[in-house]
Amino acid sequence: MNKRQFIKTFAAAGITAPAFGKRFHKVLSDIQLQTPQEAATNEEFWAEVRRGYKIKPDYINLENGYYCFVPQETLQNFIGHVQDINLQGSYYMRTRQFDDKLVLRKKLAALAGCSHEELVITRNTTESLDTVIAGIDWKTGDEAVMAEQDYGAMLDMFKLQARRYGIVNKVISVPNHPASDEEIVSLYEKAITPKTRLLMVCHMINITGQILPIRKICDMAHSKGVEVMVDGAHAFAHFTYKISDLGCDYYGSSLHKWLSVPLGAGLLYVKKDKIAKLWQMFGDMGYQDDDIRKLNHTGTTPVHTDLTIANAIDFYEKIGRDRKEARLRYLQEYWTKQVRDIPNIMVNTPAESHRACGIANVGIKTMKPADMARTLLEKYKIWTVAIDSPAVKGCRITPNIYTTTAELDAFVKALKELAA
Repeated sequence: MNKRQFIKTFAAAGITAPAFGKRFHKVLSDIQLQTPQEAATNEEFWAEVRRGYKIKPDYINLENGYYCFVPQETLQNFIGHVQDINLQGSYYMRTRQFDDKLVLRKKLAALAGCSHEELVITRNTTESLDTVIAGIDWKTGDEAVMAEQDYGAMLDMFKLQARRYGIVNKVISVPNHPASDEEIVSLYEKAITPKTRLLMVCHMINITGQILPIRKICDMAHSKGVEVMVDGAHAFAHFTYKISDLGCDYYGSSLHKWLSVPLGAGLLYVKKDKIAKLWQMFGDMGYQDDDIRKLNHTGTTPVHTDLTIANAIDFYEKIGRDRKEARLRYLQEYWTKQVRDIPNIMVNTPAESHRACGIANVGIKTMKPADMARTLLEKYKIWTVAIDSPAVKGCRITPNIYTTTAELDAFVKALKELAA
């Protein structure tokens, strides 16, 4: 299918006017002359962005990390795709879906900074990374390195491989406030032995928002013959990077988070020379061993969600990659700087700008995280999520680009009252 035919898919879906009005396009035009850092504080622009969302008035939503609900423009496109696929039925599934998915893979790969031959569309990060973990030809005694801050679903998958194949899982703990990149790299390096085959690391730790020095970790691991798998669930479309620059062997992410695709879309990257040796989780003998599509057989999928990936990318690029990153980092630092030095408050996220972006974690020393989250919701109408782990105790705070500084002021006021 060529580009013109692909565009017809969108036209047939009844996709018409975007949700934004003329005023948004005016402020968007005006902001082109500003640096991303200047644009991050342009409240007029972000107020117009906010008007493109339908926001539930019951509470202030500071829990966008689980699922960044989609702006109205993307939602309209998604509904159009649902209607179109429902109209076409099996005709679309048998004649168009694979060509359309190729176009989408190429568009997504261009955004991710890799070849489309190294990327497939999955349903989420868990599916992506568990495909890799299960696809390795493990032998008894093989070792894998990971951190206790890694996502539970992947840690459980490693536990399953330990039960099934007798592999050994070595778990480290990443400090919430590292002194340097070298401190973090050293922690992983000390866990590696001649038996280590795979190292899993978060690009952005989901419970604290800490960004890890992935390239340095990958270079260290590769110097010891160890492959690296990166959990990029919260990094993709959150801050700007190219997967190809990271030096990793495997990368997975969820597109329903910071790219704001409707639920049910993720990505898996496998470096070209690593594809052939991975076993697929589901039998699909229709592809060569070195074709990444062999890893992508999960039966009939929600193709209308896949089609919306293109719309979400268009929205993301309309806002501007660097502008979005700058805004999210500005919002995080806007509130964390106001509470870091307050007695009884602990911010579990590094203060250095390059070590975090939009996500942060904060706790009250005299409150259990669950009690803190419940109080924030019931008393202050602020929605968050409690994190209660050995290394991190507090609430994860994840604003989005529609979040206002006034909402964060309300959150800071609540924190100060709880701390007192």
